[in-house]
Amino acid sequence: MLSHLFRLLRRLWPISALATLMGAASGIATAALLALTNRTLHDGDAALPTFVASFAGLCALALAGEVISDIGNNVVGQRVIAALRKDLCAKIIAAPISEIEQFRSHRLIAALNQDIDTISTFSFMFSSLAIATATIAGCLGYLFVLSPMLLLIALVAIALGSIVQSLARRVGIRRFGAAREAEDRLQKHYRAMVDGAKELRINRERRAFVYGHELSGTIDAIFRLRVRAANVFVSANAFGSLLFFVVVGLMLVLQGGAAHADRSVLTGFVLVLLYMKGPIQEIVGALPSIGRAQVALRRIAALSARFSSSEPALLDAPPRATPRHAQAFDAHAFHTITLRDITYRFPAPQDDSHAGAPADMAGFALGPLSLTVTRGETLFIVGENGCGKTTLLKLLLGLYVPDSGALLVDDAPVRADGLDAYRQLFSAVFSDYHLFDTLLPGEHTRENEAQRYLERLALAHKVSVRDGMFSTTDLSTGQRKRLALVHAYLEGRPVMVLDEWAADQDPTFRRIFYTEILPDLKRQGKTLIVISHDDRYFDAADRVIRLEDGRIVEAVQPGRDTAMAFAARRS
Repeated sequence: MLSHLFRLLRRLWPISALATLMGAASGIATAALLALTNRTLHDGDAALPTFVASFAGLCALALAGEVISDIGNNVVGQRVIAALRKDLCAKIIAAPISEIEQFRSHRLIAALNQDIDTISTFSFMFSSLAIATATIAGCLGYLFVLSPMLLLIALVAIALGSIVQSLARRVGIRRFGAAREAEDRLQKHYRAMVDGAKELRINRERRAFVYGHELSGTIDAIFRLRVRAANVFVSANAFGSLLFFVVVGLMLVLQGGAAHADRSVLTGFVLVLLYMKGPIQEIVGALPSIGRAQVALRRIAALSARFSSSEPALLDAPPRATPRHAQAFDAHAFHTITLRDITYRFPAPQDDSHAGAPADMAGFALGPLSLTVTRGETLFIVGENGCGKTTLLKLLLGLYVPDSGALLVDDAPVRADGLDAYRQLFSAVFSDYHLFDTLLPGEHTRENEAQRYLERLALAHKVSVRDGMFSTTDLSTGQRKRLALVHAYLEGRPVMVLDEWAADQDPTFRRIFYTEILPDLKRQGKTLIVISHDDRYFDAADRVIRLEDGRIVEAVQPGRDTAMAFAARRS
């Protein structure tokens, strides 16, 4: 965690060093003001000639140091927050798809929002805490000048209070950590509440369970854990305050018992100790926020480490020319794409936070299988739900790394450094697709073409392209999937992958898809890979392969009786 933080601070060390030095100067100037005030109170009129100038100079230094320290630390804090956000987003974008699927989306959203916000909130406190620490250090230095023996008594009391605070902090952080885990579950329940609104409305028992047990139960658990954590810090703070006043009382007793005691020393000690209580309480009061920030930073560091990718250059700017030794693929020249003796197994489920992905595929094994796709071919992949069709697609697209076997283009293996270039051969509309509402910069010049696609897909009466964006994505499920196909059109890739695209279309548009859209794409030279359950349209394919339990069990060239044969097997 600390190495992750120091890496972020490495480029900001000049600002951080200046802010720290000015904060320390402000703290020392404050301690000097106390010393000057104490001496002037005891020296009387003799100290007045130098008092005004010294007092004004120290006030100016304290004020300037505090302002510069505040500004510097706030700049550093906000730059660290921005760097954390960018770093985490980059890690997620470049992370292996299997890791993204295993790590539940509600936990990712909680990390990007809540954990980052927790650290951001703490960053605003950092400057004042730095100044408070410097002030305490300056005050302790002045107390040493007054009396090393009395300082030793004060340090024993501070050490005892620090031990209690340290123990309280451990307990508090543990409870804050448990509360943070509960917040992950709460994010999951929030999603269920919104995404399942229709189901909750028509099912009274489910509605009562979700609200009474999952939502309310988790909210109450977070409340209890946070209150208990805060109570530990409050109790430790109260003990520290009591200990502080005990030390002050002891000083006063010593003043009364010592016949020859220097009253300026004792009163200076009491004055400084009373002033130190404010900075000490500020630091102690910030311990809950420090604990929450520590938990958040630890989770972000763990998330960042988990999402370390074998392809760290995915977000680098595309090179103007292909590097000399980098693997490249000509979108207009390849002839075959081959999976040779591929195997892939999903990890077994462990717990809610590290469950296999997708959840219903945990432990499922695909292969060994081999498959060759020829350029310009229309290939249908069919089979029962859960037989591995989508997993096969992800292996074919280079999204999953196989446990064994090879991915080849024109019989040449696709190397790790060529995977991203290889993926650029494909456009895809997955069954669980995400619909982007913006066009890419390079597609802005094709807005007229996009409008033609919208008309062809019967969307022009609802959607238009304005300023590089679709005017709306608030559409039915089938219409949204058609809009996703517009994106695939505009990408202009040689291979188009459609995962059960027609499943949400009405019968008329389903027929148009198989009898008009697919043949037209084929005439354009596209290689089409389609997952389908529509037996009656299998004759639109050049080849149909059937999967069963993760293996290819049949591959046929469609003829007049192919659709009837597949329908008979399914029944």
